[in-house]
Amino acid sequence: MQRIGFIVLTGFQMMSVAVLSVFEFANKEMGQAVYDLHLLSETGGSVRNSIGVSVATEPFDDTNFDTLIIGGSAVAGSLTPGVIDFLRHALGRSRRVAATCVGAFVLAEAGLLDGRRATTHWNRARELQARFPKVNVEEDRIFIVDGQVWTSAGMTAGIDLALAMIEQDLGADVARSVARKLVVYHRRAGGQSQFSALLELEPKSDRIQSALTYAKRNIDKPLAVGQLAEAAHLSPRQFSRAFRAETGQSPAKAIENLRVEAARLMMEQSRHPIDVIARQTGFADPDRMRRAFLRAFGQPPQAIRRNARAEVVA
Repeated sequence: MQRIGFIVLTGFQMMSVAVLSVFEFANKEMGQAVYDLHLLSETGGSVRNSIGVSVATEPFDDTNFDTLIIGGSAVAGSLTPGVIDFLRHALGRSRRVAATCVGAFVLAEAGLLDGRRATTHWNRARELQARFPKVNVEEDRIFIVDGQVWTSAGMTAGIDLALAMIEQDLGADVARSVARKLVVYHRRAGGQSQFSALLELEPKSDRIQSALTYAKRNIDKPLAVGQLAEAAHLSPRQFSRAFRAETGQSPAKAIENLRVEAARLMMEQSRHPIDVIARQTGFADPDRMRRAFLRAFGQPPQAIRRNARAEVVA
């Protein structure tokens, strides 16, 4: 049986503990207790979370854990020297040490991320890099595995991280079945982008949303403003004005972002040649797609594919 310890800090967010449900469902899937789950804190006892609900925890001791996971907290003073010291010795006593969301700051404070690749919530990634320059922060990743150390993006990405752990331990079929029971996608690859072009646009009207839906369905075709305006039942002039007012982007920029997102997914999840991906996502030629990738990610398509394959190997 593998012992899983989740360290909570005062003011932790309840969603971060959702990763334990993934291991719980793995136990149900296997019909036996493969994982022994524990909530931990430095002194044990009751720990209050960000919405005022308290949970019972066990204190740190000499018990060894196969996997240690920590979430973060926004409460000042919640991270104590005792927690840092406990984590500094964790790599010598645990097979895996992980952090969800801003828990990466805790691992970085303990020195566990020095010289390693890591990720965290996109809104805090640059802060993590600035505070801990020895860490190679990759802000646009769902989760990253670097040796014994695992880190994930925002809290729901911890579910993807836990599914990957189960896949490593028990195989892809078990992880897939657990994902189905949790009604979550099986599974977002670690190298997948944290961002969604459609979510970032957030149009306010059904008309602009209809145009974007039309664009996504026809991403492989040339998409002129006139076509999008027709899908929105507006004149081209009205459409361009309304689109920028609602999304803060021009139609041309938004379409490029949708094409980049579609192309990136194909780069990560398929073996299609780059010229085929460029054609199927409406870029027409690889050079045009390459320039769009450099604008969006600062990397060419080939680098995105290499990173995705490296995640799979890890």
